[in-house]
Amino acid sequence: MTLFTPVAFGGLTLPNRLVMAPLTRSRSGRDGVPGDDVVEYYRQRASMGLLVTEGTYPSFTGQGFLRQPGLVAEAQIAGWRRVTDSVHAEGGRIVVQIMHAGRVANSGITDGLAPVGPSAIAIDGLTRTYEGKIPYQVPRPLATEELPGIVEEFVDAARNAMTAGFDGVEIHAANGYLLHQFLAPSANHRTDAHGGSPENRARLTVETASAVARAIGANKTWVRISPENTIEDALDTDAANALATYEAVAKGLAPLGLAGLSILHPEPSGDLIRRIRSTFGGPVILNTGFSAITSLEDAQYVTDNGLADAVVVGRYALANPDLARRWRDGLPLNEPDHATFYTEGSKGYTDYPFWQN
Repeated sequence: MTLFTPVAFGGLTLPNRLVMAPLTRSRSGRDGVPGDDVVEYYRQRASMGLLVTEGTYPSFTGQGFLRQPGLVAEAQIAGWRRVTDSVHAEGGRIVVQIMHAGRVANSGITDGLAPVGPSAIAIDGLTRTYEGKIPYQVPRPLATEELPGIVEEFVDAARNAMTAGFDGVEIHAANGYLLHQFLAPSANHRTDAHGGSPENRARLTVETASAVARAIGANKTWVRISPENTIEDALDTDAANALATYEAVAKGLAPLGLAGLSILHPEPSGDLIRRIRSTFGGPVILNTGFSAITSLEDAQYVTDNGLADAVVVGRYALANPDLARRWRDGLPLNEPDHATFYTEGSKGYTDYPFWQN
């Protein structure tokens, strides 16, 4: 089975092709500093081929969730250093996902900072603050002259990640957050060079990846995309437009020589994913599960059929710190406890048992 054979991505060689998904866990406190539980959580899962951290904000304006970790303050960088040291001591590899929430943020968790976005269009629905749920706020549309500053926030966070000892960074351009908001016609009504055509909407993602790659090295830089994943009102409902948009992203990323491109899509053998892979031309990891849990059979199908170089696994990695061993040896699995996904403390976080034998 190719799933348990080594594979190279940029400067990293993975001992197996299982990648832990960037899973929001809300365990880093209001100050965004990873503590003892976070250190233990990632340490436990070091036998995965690669760990990708939960989305980590590059600026206080970009914070999207309660108790989300950051890569801004010195204490946050020091907290992450403890995490990377613990993972490396176990022989593991870990990259940090840099995530600017854009209009998903709200002033109730950012100390009054207003959310920003490509256009003044709010998400329909409610979001959580420390005082309870409120409607999503209308974001302040970013001026054209502000966009280089957004790129620099990602660059600063990437440099901080290197200080914290990470093996690389994953730029989050998926799942309805800021860069995806620029990609999505439903969220981006701009008329400048970052709006309108697929190439223009792809521009900020490509500019961000280019700048980060220059700052820390292309072989340590990843990008994550989620074409046709209609979440947080970042809608890709027109198939032709989605293809044009994500081919523009892949074309812009192709010359950079990145470590890898992470794609979230339920149809790994479909034309859209094949076109994106062909245009990008570099290593790809694929996540087939979002609403559905990725099974061993799903993961083997992806790697055995050459649909991606590695496969991303979320909830089973969350519930099974020794997932690589359990899947390799055909052992029973712990089931994930959904009630503790976003709570505080060790319950449902670091207390999932290893296989005892």
